Amino acid sequence: MSEGTSTWRFPRAFWTANTVELFERAAYYGTFIALTLYLTRVVGLDDVAAGWIGGLFGAMIYLFPFFTGAIADRMGFRNALILAFALLTAGYGMLGAFHVLSPVLLGLFLIVLGGSFVKPIITGTVSKSSDETNRARAFSLFYMVVNIGAFTGKTVVKSIRQELGVANVPYFSAAAAAVALVLVILFYWPKAREDARPHNLAETVRGMIGALSNFRFLALILITAGFWAIQGQLYASMPKYVLRLVGEGAAPEWYANINPLVVVIFVVPVTHLIRKWRPELAISVALALIPLSALSIAMSHLFGSDISFFGYMVHPITMMMVIGISIQGFCECFLSPKYLEYASKQAPKGQEGMYLGYAHMNVFFAWLFGFVFAGHLLEWYCPDPNTLTAAEQAQRDSALAGVGQMPEVYANAHYLWYAFALVGAVSFLALLAYIRLTRMADARKG
Repeated sequence: MSEGTSTWRFPRAFWTANTVELFERAAYYGTFIALTLYLTRVVGLDDVAAGWIGGLFGAMIYLFPFFTGAIADRMGFRNALILAFALLTAGYGMLGAFHVLSPVLLGLFLIVLGGSFVKPIITGTVSKSSDETNRARAFSLFYMVVNIGAFTGKTVVKSIRQELGVANVPYFSAAAAAVALVLVILFYWPKAREDARPHNLAETVRGMIGALSNFRFLALILITAGFWAIQGQLYASMPKYVLRLVGEGAAPEWYANINPLVVVIFVVPVTHLIRKWRPELAISVALALIPLSALSIAMSHLFGSDISFFGYMVHPITMMMVIGISIQGFCECFLSPKYLEYASKQAPKGQEGMYLGYAHMNVFFAWLFGFVFAGHLLEWYCPDPNTLTAAEQAQRDSALAGVGQMPEVYANAHYLWYAFALVGAVSFLALLAYIRLTRMADARKG
C-alpha cells in the first residue's frame, strides 16, 4: 500500500473494541429506555423520585469519563476494560436481582462507573488503531456500531418488557455486558503506545473548573442543553406517557428508535447542505425547530380517535410521536456537525482542544434538568395509574379498550409537551441573544 492511501484494515484490538462497544450500547440503552418505568413499577418510587434518580444516572454517565479516562490510561486499556465490564455485569445484575432502593442505587452506581470507563477506552483504541490516512473511516465504523447497538438494545427489550415484565429487562443488559467481558478477556490485547501520556486527575479538575468558569463557554453549554433536554424525553417521560395513555401494547422502545433512524438517513445530506454555513446559523436552525417536536406530540389531543397513517389505523399519540421524534432526529442533523466547531470558537486562544473536551457537558445539564422536570410534569398531568382511585382506574381501562373517555386526571397530559416546547423556545431566544452579544464583544475586541 502506498503512503497516504486509506485502508479498511485495522488491528484485531480495533475490531474487538467495536464489537464490545456494540454489546455495551445495547445493554445501556436497553435498560435506559425502561429505567424510569422500572423505578416506578418495580422499585415503587413516585415519578418525581424516579426523575431525580434517572437524571443523576444519565448525567453522571457524561461526567465520570473525564476522570475515569485518566485512570484508564494509568491502568492500561485491557485491565480497565475488564474492570469496566465486570462492573457493568454486576450493576445490571443487581437491578435484576434486587428491587429495593439501596441495592438498586448501588447497581446504578456500578453501571455509571463501569460505563464511564468504556467510552474513553474504546475511542482511545479507535484512535490508536488508526492513523491520518484511515482515522475518518475508523470513527465512521465506530459511530455506526454505536447506533446499531443502541437500536438493537431498545428493540430487544420491547419483547422482554411485554412478555416477562420490566423487572427482567436488566437481565438482558447483564447478559450483554457479560458477553462483552468474555470477549475482552479472550481477544482484546491492544499494543502499548509509548507516546501516550497518561492524564493527570488534578489537570482534569483544573481544566474543567477553568472551562466552566468561562461565562461565554458555560452560557453556550446551558443554552444548547435545552435542545438535549427535549431529546432526553425519549427516556425521561415518553415511555410512561405512552404506556399510561395508549396502553401496554404500545412500543415506546420502537418509538425511540425513530430518532437514530432519521439521523442515519439524513445526517449525510444535511451535513452536505450546511457545509458552508456559519456554525451559529446551523445551531440556530436546530434550536428553532426543536420546539416543534414537542408541539407536534402535544397536538395528539386534538384527535378524538384512531387515524389513518400511511394506510394503517393508529392511535393519535402514536402518529404524533412518530412525527415529533422524527423532527428531533432531523434537528440533530443540523446541530451535531456544527456544535463542536462553534464551541471551540468560544475558547481562549490556545485552549480550544481542552475546551472541546468539556463541550458535551450540555448533555450532563440536560439530563439532570430534563429528567427531574419530567418527573414533576408526569406527577401533575399524567400520573401513575396506581395512584388513581378505583373508579378512575376502571374508567381508564375502559377508555384503553375503546369505550368512553380517559379520566379527567389525564385531560391535560399534553401540557407536559407544551412545557418542553417552552424550554426549546427559551433556548432558541437565548441563543439569538448570545450570538448578538458575543458578536458585539468580538467587534469591540477587534
